[in-house]
Amino acid sequence: MENKKVLKNVFTTLVYIFALIGFVLTGGYFAVRLGLTNSHGIIDTQNSAFWQSGLNGIHPPADTKWAQTEEWQVVKAAVSKDTDLITHVSAVTGVDERLIVAQLVAEQLRLYTSEREMFKSVFAPLKILGSQSQFSWGIMGIKEDTAINIENYSKDPSSPFYPGPTYSRLLDFKTDNPTQERFDRITDEHDHYYDYLYTALYIKEIEAQWKKAGFDISNRPEILSTLYNIGFTHSTPNANPQVGGAEIDINGSTYSFGSLAYQFYYSNELVDLFPQGIAR
Repeated sequence: MENKKVLKNVFTTLVYIFALIGFVLTGGYFAVRLGLTNSHGIIDTQNSAFWQSGLNGIHPPADTKWAQTEEWQVVKAAVSKDTDLITHVSAVTGVDERLIVAQLVAEQLRLYTSEREMFKSVFAPLKILGSQSQFSWGIMGIKEDTAINIENYSKDPSSPFYPGPTYSRLLDFKTDNPTQERFDRITDEHDHYYDYLYTALYIKEIEAQWKKAGFDISNRPEILSTLYNIGFTHSTPNANPQVGGAEIDINGSTYSFGSLAYQFYYSNELVDLFPQGIAR
């Protein structure tokens, strides 16, 4: 009798545990669908003239306070390991390799500063890039919906984001289970090729949309980075684009995602590996 009571209690406990897990997973699913997991965003506090000067090829000076941090030293060491991958992705997509890296730098510094315990215990000691696998995926923080859109736009000539036939087969799946394959290739901690490829194609598709609308932003890393961070649905071509995105606090200084990517792009950091304006 006592054994039956114990078994009943164990069974009841397990039911509650699985119910709780189901509730959390369901809540996470709807949070992503409703955009509740999107990072708090800001419009960059620099005045409009500061950023608009980029239209004339004049680049405001880079702020490199972020480069004096422990977090940057880890990112710097980790991304250097992927030089060949990034160069290859740049070659097959025609996207400036430093622009690809700029998205990685902003995303990793955002992750390192928001996940301090993981940074101290895992990322810093091992000098590795932080890879996500829940609401956003991989080292570039790509959401599942965004990945699906990148795939679809690369093949759809009727889409304003369509970059041309050259890129239509780059994301072809090799199995009959694209959902699992998509997750596996973006979250692969040992091979970041697809992280960089999805990122480069996203940039290519955004550039295509704006160019078709009469606005060439291919030389505006701060705008492309902002649009990378805020997503396709917020990409509205116009003559006066704003710099902004997720708010990133680094040692008391606050950056937007777009401005931090810009600061890296026009800094001297890693220029020996990833020169400015180079598409391999």
